[in-house]
Amino acid sequence: MPGRARRDGGGPGGSGDNRDRRDRRDGGRGGAAQDKTPYIERLVTINRVAKVVKGGRRFSFTALMIVGDGDGLVGVGYGKAKEVPAAIAKGVEEAKKNFFRVPRIGGTIVHRVQGEAAAGVVMLRPASPGTGVIAGGPVRAVLECAGIHDVLSKSLGSDNAINIVHATVAALKQLQRPEEVAARRGLPLEDVAPPQMLRARAAAAASARS
Repeated sequence: MPGRARRDGGGPGGSGDNRDRRDRRDGGRGGAAQDKTPYIERLVTINRVAKVVKGGRRFSFTALMIVGDGDGLVGVGYGKAKEVPAAIAKGVEEAKKNFFRVPRIGGTIVHRVQGEAAAGVVMLRPASPGTGVIAGGPVRAVLECAGIHDVLSKSLGSDNAINIVHATVAALKQLQRPEEVAARRGLPLEDVAPPQMLRARAAAAASARS
């Protein structure tokens, strides 16, 4: 029947046209399908910013993004645009430009550290395997993208997500490998690193080889 054919998407205004419009909005990718990327991307927060001009108010959006490979590489980016998808894309690109390497032993950090950024203060402590990421949302996003799976954290300052993220990044950038400390002090590695750290490194290296 002609009416039924139109309901099935064969005529104008039917579901077929709706699918075509959705495909055009998705850039021809078909809705759920998205570009594959080797990196882990986490959206921390989105803020709407209003600028008052002569004709009224102009709105734009800012997005705080965390990008990492899950294996010690992580970066933070802040994007601003008139639309949310564009702000997210800008944040991802900026995060990729700010990549840095995080020293790890297995799935945890090498030593206790505390980072500060503006009013944000974040403390990170190593944890034994199986502990998990004991952290809030913004800190968890940074640590998971960096490939840290066992850590204890505590936020000691502002609860603003942007300050917490930057404080976490400041803490991770302070981490130093035991070899670097031993070389700087002119001492053997055994005199710098505690025995449990050396055992953990040996166990992580053995599991990686197997």
